[in-house]
Amino acid sequence: MPFPYYDNLSPTKKRIYRKSDAIESIPVKDPDRIRPVIIKLKKSLEENKRRDVAKYASEICRLVCKGLDTEALIVKISSKRPSSSTEELHGLYEWTEGEAPVLTVWMKTAVKEQVVAFKSFIRTVLHELCHHLDYTYFDLDDSFHTEGFFKRESSLYKQIVPAELQKRESQKKNNRKEPDQMDLF
Repeated sequence: MPFPYYDNLSPTKKRIYRKSDAIESIPVKDPDRIRPVIIKLKKSLEENKRRDVAKYASEICRLVCKGLDTEALIVKISSKRPSSSTEELHGLYEWTEGEAPVLTVWMKTAVKEQVVAFKSFIRTVLHELCHHLDYTYFDLDDSFHTEGFFKRESSLYKQIVPAELQKRESQKKNNRKEPDQMDLF
């Protein structure tokens, strides 16, 4: 089922949307080569080492793109997220004809300037990388947020993030204890 903004698209954009929506996965080549870099990225992020985070995020994107035989991109990791009074920007993909595409992700929250959680950070990197792959690998003329787009992002995450890191994240979520009624007083 299309997202509500679909109704406002031109017929050409609707065709692109439907094509994007039909693509549900990304065939990652040799994910075992990427997983150790993911672990290094997580450690560097937790240690607030921006240069190392940039190096490993760039390497992850390079390996995915190389495996798909697609154009590489520039990865920039900046500190504090830009924000307005109502929202923060987590990531940005910019592509201009004749220039190298740029993926930018911020590693600290806007208000408290805390390093973002690993899962949020890697998901943002992969989200922006999916925009790049929409253009360079899937040859789409636009990159819409469709159900297929989010399935591709999840497909990428499940293939390259080591299983033990995925389990830790889901265990943290499952281990949150709901307070007993008496705990509330």
